[in-house]
Amino acid sequence: MQHFPIFLCLTGRRVVVSGAGQAAVAKLRLLLKTDAEVTVFGPDPEPDILSWHREGALRHDERRVDAGDLDCAALLYCASDDPADDARAAALARRRRIPVNVVDDLEGSDFITPAIVDRDPVTVAIGTEGTAPVLARNLKATLEAQLPASLGPLARIGQAFRSRCESVPAGRTRRALWSEYFFRRGPRGYAREGEKGAREALRSLLDEAASATRPPGLVSFVGAGPGAPELLTLKARNLLHEADIVVHDRLVSSQVLELARRDAERVSAGKSGYGPSWPQARIDALLVHHARAGKHVVRLKSGDPAVFGRLDEEIEALEAAGIPWEVVPGITAAAGAAADMGVSLTRRGRNSELRVLTGRDVEGFAEHDWAALARPGSVAAIYMGKRAAAFLRGRLLMRGAAPSTPLTIVENASRQDKRIVATTLLGLPDALDEAHLAGPVVLMLGILPRDAMSKAETDCAAQQEAV
Repeated sequence: MQHFPIFLCLTGRRVVVSGAGQAAVAKLRLLLKTDAEVTVFGPDPEPDILSWHREGALRHDERRVDAGDLDCAALLYCASDDPADDARAAALARRRRIPVNVVDDLEGSDFITPAIVDRDPVTVAIGTEGTAPVLARNLKATLEAQLPASLGPLARIGQAFRSRCESVPAGRTRRALWSEYFFRRGPRGYAREGEKGAREALRSLLDEAASATRPPGLVSFVGAGPGAPELLTLKARNLLHEADIVVHDRLVSSQVLELARRDAERVSAGKSGYGPSWPQARIDALLVHHARAGKHVVRLKSGDPAVFGRLDEEIEALEAAGIPWEVVPGITAAAGAAADMGVSLTRRGRNSELRVLTGRDVEGFAEHDWAALARPGSVAAIYMGKRAAAFLRGRLLMRGAAPSTPLTIVENASRQDKRIVATTLLGLPDALDEAHLAGPVVLMLGILPRDAMSKAETDCAAQQEAV
């Protein structure tokens, strides 16, 4: 992000425009919607500028801008259609550390003016770093069509009731009140009786909130998927927008966390097989503590909450405390890895079952039915198997697995920085060492990526012909 978006208060402040042609008129149409004191300098003014000057909306001077004209200016717009004069005016402003916008000159500007959807006091600003104005205009048109004209009056009425709303408990209760006002009762009241109807709707909501008991807290166990934010369910996205506090695992991607409300508290309750970890009892106590305070807690777990996520233990802690909960499934890493590999987890004639295993449990390396896993055609997704690779290989080879058994290592499944390494059971530990994988890894036993699989089939056919 090269340009940091801000909303600058211009009430009672000066904005100077150098130039009085069409380029200046386009900027003035926006500037005159603010409370700024606007002064325009430039000969041969457009009729609109003369009209605004006569109405007192701005002050116009026919000469070019000079250094003394910039006293106490908050911004300078250079819009004279003369590059040399724009550069001269910009230099005058920069000597006084006044931010400058040169129309149609991104590199010569200190700031840019975004495309704006105006529902005063609600303003939506759309910027593309000056690289795609057509895209910005299309987005503006889309938002203009979606945001009703009543949004501005509803917001002004809401602002007038802010002090009374402070008596409504913060968090879910207050957000529910505003949601009901802005998206249901407020628009209906405004459609019936204008601003009077909207005010009555908000008064009724406040009266209801004052007499209501505080709602209990809620814990939502939400699957964050393997990492790509596009793979979140719609319900998961909505809950992230509603949460008061997000308690997340170490493997949850930063892109998914960005979907949470900006003012939601975030707690990283990470666990690491061989590093610092939160004890499970501490996580349980944290969920209970915040839910008892009436907060909506989202327990955000990588992949699916019910797959190696210790979901049952956390639910049991909540039930013992009498706290309501819900589970929102997510895409587990095995499904994300298979999608990246371009293969199916089950295939007719190869495997009629899929095993989902962990490489380690609470007692260390996990034991499994190694004989069944060693049979030809077996397919398994092995979680937390990176450090258990040598142990897994040894157990499988001891039970008769072929050293050439295909195996795929998938790091950061579904993410842009994913890596896929095709290897064999025998070569697994060495492949992991050579790859230097730092992200979450799932081992896909018995299957190869589609491109590697095609090569293996070709090699096999060539060997058969040679025989």
